[in-house]
Amino acid sequence: VQLQASGGGLVQTGGSLRLSCTASGFTVDEYAMGWFRQAPGKGREGVSCISGGGTDIYYADSTKGRFTISRHNAKNTVYLEMSSLDPEDTGLYWCAADPGFTMCLSGTPSPSTRWGRGTQVTVSS
Repeated sequence: VQLQASGGGLVQTGGSLRLSCTASGFTVDEYAMGWFRQAPGKGREGVSCISGGGTDIYYADSTKGRFTISRHNAKNTVYLEMSSLDPEDTGLYWCAADPGFTMCLSGTPSPSTRWGRGTQVTVSS
């Protein structure tokens, strides 16, 4: 299981970014796929998650209405569209894959969660 995240960068307040997570070694529709972030000096936070079947979608309260998670099965890729970005969204963003269902119910990882490398998102004020 390998996950490659990309799409981070520097953006001004109110701007948009799209993060991509391409998987290898498994298909994204067989796993719960999620995004997590960690801001400087803060703990890791579950941002969004989409279940393998696509029926369960989780968003952190702080991202509802601004972030959208989606999946392109043919490209084996999961996306996180982020809009109306705020400096509070700054952080290192990780893509994660989990064979279970709890990650998309609670936004928390499990011992089985697999992690990719992070991609940095910086929102300037």
